[in-house]
Amino acid sequence: MIKKFTISTILISTTAIAQVQLPNPSFENLGNPSPGISTELTGWYSNKSGSSVAQLANATCFQDNTKAHTGNNSMRLETISYFGTAVNGSASTGVINAPNFTKAQGYIGTINYSTSSDDRRYACTSKPDSIAGWYQYTPGNSTEQAKVRAILHIGDYNDPETPVSSNHPDLSANKIGDALFVSSAGVAVNSWKRFTAPFNYVSSATPAYIMVNLTSSNNQTTTVTGSKLWLDDLILIYNTTTDIKSNQLVQNMSHVFCANNNLNVSFETSSEENSIIYLYDVTGKLLKTDKIDNNKINTINLSELNSGMYIYILSGKTFQTSGKFILN
Repeated sequence: MIKKFTISTILISTTAIAQVQLPNPSFENLGNPSPGISTELTGWYSNKSGSSVAQLANATCFQDNTKAHTGNNSMRLETISYFGTAVNGSASTGVINAPNFTKAQGYIGTINYSTSSDDRRYACTSKPDSIAGWYQYTPGNSTEQAKVRAILHIGDYNDPETPVSSNHPDLSANKIGDALFVSSAGVAVNSWKRFTAPFNYVSSATPAYIMVNLTSSNNQTTTVTGSKLWLDDLILIYNTTTDIKSNQLVQNMSHVFCANNNLNVSFETSSEENSIIYLYDVTGKLLKTDKIDNNKINTINLSELNSGMYIYILSGKTFQTSGKFILN
């Protein structure tokens, strides 16, 4: 039975906001402020902002408005040919690095191989239980597989960890834990399918960062082209309800509160940009996506939801906040 709110929203406290989510998880925002690639999905970096050699190939990562699990867009990764060499479709919160034209020496890291001052590390001091999302996949042949890997770490990190011909330092000691999803070899997925992968922890230490790497070809040295991976609605799942406070959360100049079956979102400072709010159930299933006008109070009707706990993520170009609320 659908019921109404009987108390104000219950949200994750400022301490629990360490339970971060990934940037632009439904890929609705386009354009990276740094290193300034307007065609990249906000918060996600492709070969076009990678090391100098990586940038030579055509783009392998795109915002796709023809397929979307929710909202208007998804991410599409394609393994393409560059002068006869297969270039894996890749996106990352880090840097796509190609030290030279030898594929086996390519890697994804937090530091740009060509510009050491370019260090891309996405802060995460919490320990999620799993990473989940939705995907479609067209393999280039019977051996091709899609891959999603998330690595919690301190300091900097490289993936794969093992150096090849001294292409990077071995930073495997910095790993706190990781999660890995690899699709079935050669299996096409033509409608949206949910994936999930648990984090396996190798250290009890607190992580400082998370690096998430996405690719349309799991085999780094593949010679196959044509594999395509679509991703949408990524989420980090937390199975804890500790550190919860009631009433209103103010984070990054945003206000989120509920009343009368509505979730209300406003900002202390107006801006011309729009944000996106995502509503999930506790299993990580995305239920609703709405655009948020940063210039006004936004009201989202939730009367269609059943009683229970829900999660929201409010995502803009320069910030992200998350929280929980209970519908009784």
